[in-house]
Amino acid sequence: MSQSGQRRTGGQPLFILSEDTERTEGDDAQSSNITAGKAVSQSVRTTLGPRGMDKMLVSDDGDVVITNDGATILDEMDIEHPAAQMLVEVAETQEEEVGDGTTTASILAGELLKNAESLLDDEVHPTTIVEGYHEAARLAKESIAEGVVAGDLEDEQLVQVAESSMTGKGTGDVAATDLAETVVDTIRAVRDGEEVQRDDIAIHTRVGGASSATELIEGVIVDEEPAHGNMPRSVEDAAIAALDADLEIKESNIDAEYEVTDVDQFNAALEAEEEQLRGYADEIAATGADVVFVDGDIEDQVGTYLAEHGILAFEDIDGDDLTDVCAVTGASRVGSVETLEEDDLGEADATEVEKHDDDEHVVVEGGAAAKAVTIFARGGTEHVVDELERALSDALDVVTASIASGGVVPGAGATEIQIANYVRENAAGVEGRKQLAVEAFADAVDVIPRTLAENTGLDPIDALVDLRAEHDAGNAYGLISEGQTGVVDDPIEHGVLDPAAVKREAVESANEAATMIVRIDDVIASN
Repeated sequence: MSQSGQRRTGGQPLFILSEDTERTEGDDAQSSNITAGKAVSQSVRTTLGPRGMDKMLVSDDGDVVITNDGATILDEMDIEHPAAQMLVEVAETQEEEVGDGTTTASILAGELLKNAESLLDDEVHPTTIVEGYHEAARLAKESIAEGVVAGDLEDEQLVQVAESSMTGKGTGDVAATDLAETVVDTIRAVRDGEEVQRDDIAIHTRVGGASSATELIEGVIVDEEPAHGNMPRSVEDAAIAALDADLEIKESNIDAEYEVTDVDQFNAALEAEEEQLRGYADEIAATGADVVFVDGDIEDQVGTYLAEHGILAFEDIDGDDLTDVCAVTGASRVGSVETLEEDDLGEADATEVEKHDDDEHVVVEGGAAAKAVTIFARGGTEHVVDELERALSDALDVVTASIASGGVVPGAGATEIQIANYVRENAAGVEGRKQLAVEAFADAVDVIPRTLAENTGLDPIDALVDLRAEHDAGNAYGLISEGQTGVVDDPIEHGVLDPAAVKREAVESANEAATMIVRIDDVIASN
């Protein structure tokens, strides 16, 4: 145990911590925490922007994840340092709140820590740094609000937001344009004014085919095949039943034995079972149902009888899938065949079994309720499909945020340059040493365009000089990826737009994590 783990009373040492406790205090604690935070930030820095690189993450059991999504990278990394974990939480918060900007938030948090470390070396008190950073964050959000270029967004602008989010995320620049249109079509299907029912959107992935084969299904996809081979493969204008039940012989709750003394009794028992199984099919058919989704098991004989009625049935349906089917078709979930009535049935324009390679799934499309839609994402390999799913999810989230949370701002680093300039201009109005922290915050924000320049192949210093000159001239320019490098130009003309909500959340979450770490001067760890 360190000496700091004891106190003296009456000249004798009083130990207040166990012998297995490790304690780090003062400058050592601050340095350790800040170094850990900077290391996490640095680990995702090369992934930022349309020319960002991917990371390959290999787990102990050999599972491989290839991505440049900041939240996924940090989640997959085995990070143990408690301060570093705070930056992981920054990415998680960013992902949960707005769905994108996780890399930006993590990089900004790391740069804030780096600049705070320089201020600490200059003997600026941690509390002063925290107060200055909070003031700077307030100014940054003012700048974001002033930079909003559109509040009421047209579909064309929403497509640009989605494409900006997906470009560089393993989708390919050409595919990103088509996928962005699919994303906006999906949002339109569940949008009601300024409200977007994001939970009504599902992403269903399938290996095989190019990402350009991705399509919007106005309905749901369920990964199940028909319960019997003789069932129809397609049903138009289908009446849909949803059952929380098993269609098989009911077992008695009483542990009893029956003695069969002759063949007639045995045949009678078989006939009773057959009558019960056939009864399931007959009762379902009597309601007018064409398609049945069952969360339990369907006895083979029941499947045969259902096929004879021309009914398409599926068994072992996941509870969430059954809920989605009901959301689309308007069907009511019923606990038994005996209680199923015609009023419980839903409706769908088409229910079709499709086959891709050796796997089958059923598509329920054009339901009466039509509250749920699905993006059917395709890709050549499992890794491509996984990254495509992440890119689509981010794009859906940022379009939703753009509609519901305050419009869009210029992307490509233009907004960050504007924030840094605005914070510096207002730093003179901050009294005392807090002004140093405000200026350090502004310098930290420059890390985003600087990193974009590095990843694009430009000289970061020259790029920053050019960007600042354009902004001083009244041009909100950013770094536009063009060919194998980049140019300083107008993001709006190039259709590079980001949700204002993503920028606000990145500033807030990065600042909160950095200031929390800066305030720590004592680390007590129990082994």
